[in-house]
Amino acid sequence: QVQLVESGGGLVQAGGSLRLSCAHSGRTSSRFTVAWFRRAPGKEREFVAAVTWSGYTYYADSLKGRVTISGDKAKNTVYLQMNSLGSEDTAVYYCAADQTIITSSIRMSTQYDYWGQGTQVTVSS
Repeated sequence: QVQLVESGGGLVQAGGSLRLSCAHSGRTSSRFTVAWFRRAPGKEREFVAAVTWSGYTYYADSLKGRVTISGDKAKNTVYLQMNSLGSEDTAVYYCAADQTIITSSIRMSTQYDYWGQGTQVTVSS
């Protein structure tokens, strides 16, 4: 059973940076993929970024250049570095994982079997 625990959320000023962490356990597949999604108030959940166990990364086009996803295999942790934050980045950020997902489905939240509890990111202007 895969388990995910997010951390690193909080209050940050506009223009600032934040790094979220997702500690994972229970991986059994080489196709293990971890993704970040977010849900802003009144909006649908949206894809932010994903990283495969092989190290391939995927980003939402709207966030490319401001966010970086990376994985530390020794620590079983995936990080999401976010820069130049604005009020539009205020959301609950969720870590998600799957062990069988295919590339074409990586941006689809419905394809992930495992989810963390979410961490709140609030950007103040």
